[in-house]
Amino acid sequence: MGLIGDLLTLLFGGGRNVLVETLGAVRENAEAGAERDAKSRSEALSQFAAEFSQPRRGLFDRVIDGLNRLPRPLLAFGTLGLFISAMVNPIWFASRMQGIALIPKPLWWLMGAIVSFYFGARSKAKGQEFQRSIAETAIRASEVTARLRALEALDAGAAIVTDPLEPAALDDNPALSEWSAAHGR
Repeated sequence: MGLIGDLLTLLFGGGRNVLVETLGAVRENAEAGAERDAKSRSEALSQFAAEFSQPRRGLFDRVIDGLNRLPRPLLAFGTLGLFISAMVNPIWFASRMQGIALIPKPLWWLMGAIVSFYFGARSKAKGQEFQRSIAETAIRASEVTARLRALEALDAGAAIVTDPLEPAALDDNPALSEWSAAHGR
């Protein structure tokens, strides 16, 4: 018993567990991982709350925030206004467009660059979000296809499948076997 006792003391003695410590190097401890995730979420929420619970510093900040929100609505409503003005008073609209025709091309290029940079970051972020959603959909496509095949097989009278990704025998569930026999499947 001395050798076994020494071995057990080596593995579990001294307030430590060598097996758990060794396994922890290979596989994450689920409880510790959950605690880290909860702490991370809590810190993120506190940071978010601190960011939005601070009072505004003054009138200047409110004015700048308001100005930052104006370009997109102004461009959209301005364009709609041009369409309406072209229908209501075509002569007035044509004379304004003649004035725009006099703007030199380099100034148009500068305007295009400014608008592109202003909206480019938002467009890139939305494009990446769209690509991410397409990738998620593609990943789920094989699952959906397997389930559709299982439903088609069920409709054709094949064995009832509990999970289309893992077909099971009908004999595993007596109630389903009875139901299948009663409904002619």
